[in-house]
Amino acid sequence: MILIAILLPALSFLLRGKILHAILCFVLQITIIGWLPAALWAVFSLHNAREERRTARIVRAMRNGR
Repeated sequence: MILIAILLPALSFLLRGKILHAILCFVLQITIIGWLPAALWAVFSLHNAREERRTARIVRAMRNGR
């Protein structure tokens, strides 16, 4: 998924169901100069989503007393 985020940032957002982000990312991606910010945005967004899932899993475990 990280490779997709670097090579095709807009597709990374589409695969995760973030359509508006994908459109904005594609607009950035159209220009050569905007490709790097779009790729960085996609990678950081992917990392953030993984962190949020991990945090939610920890909170659920704490609520269940594990």
